[in-house]
Amino acid sequence: MSDTAAAAPKAKPFADFAWTGENAVEADRVIALYPAARQASAVMPLLWLAQGQIGAATGSAWLPVPVLEFIARTLSMPYIRVYEVASFYTMYNLKPIGRFHVQVCGTTPCQLRGSDDLLRACKDKGLVKGANTPDGLFTLTEVECLGACANAPMVQINDDNYEDLTYETMAGILDAFAAGDVPTPGSQIGRTASCPDGGPTSLLETAQ
Repeated sequence: MSDTAAAAPKAKPFADFAWTGENAVEADRVIALYPAARQASAVMPLLWLAQGQIGAATGSAWLPVPVLEFIARTLSMPYIRVYEVASFYTMYNLKPIGRFHVQVCGTTPCQLRGSDDLLRACKDKGLVKGANTPDGLFTLTEVECLGACANAPMVQINDDNYEDLTYETMAGILDAFAAGDVPTPGSQIGRTASCPDGGPTSLLETAQ
């Protein structure tokens, strides 16, 4: 091998990133929602779209640097501004994650209702906060409020919420994902949305 060949730089992974046909249409639709001088405001939905495309293609939903650069070029933004957004919000991943991203809410309502038990269930199944499991299936992250306080404690796994959890139901959900099943999202005690636990307790009288 010649010295020139040996010194040739390796191509950056994802350097040829481009939208799929379907995502190109969606990106154009999103960008068109904003005035011509304000289209940088589309950065968040485009980052989410790109992360989903990487996830569908590789099994790991994250945002490599070339993809951030692609978004910056698309919106005529400095790269650093795109990076600032992507690094601020926990919904964006800047390194490869597992197939199932388990985000446990540790904010006060969930903590008071047993989020520590959920983290213990994750630990007992081999998940470590901030890391991927060796089989590449799971990534565990403790996050701030996910907006389902009435159904605490809860987790978000990929795009779905699992609510009203206990140690046992959390462990069962992880087992189901590991076995290739997709547990039904939402409340795990059968309530609809954020209806009162145990059924309604007010406005029960019939009108006279």
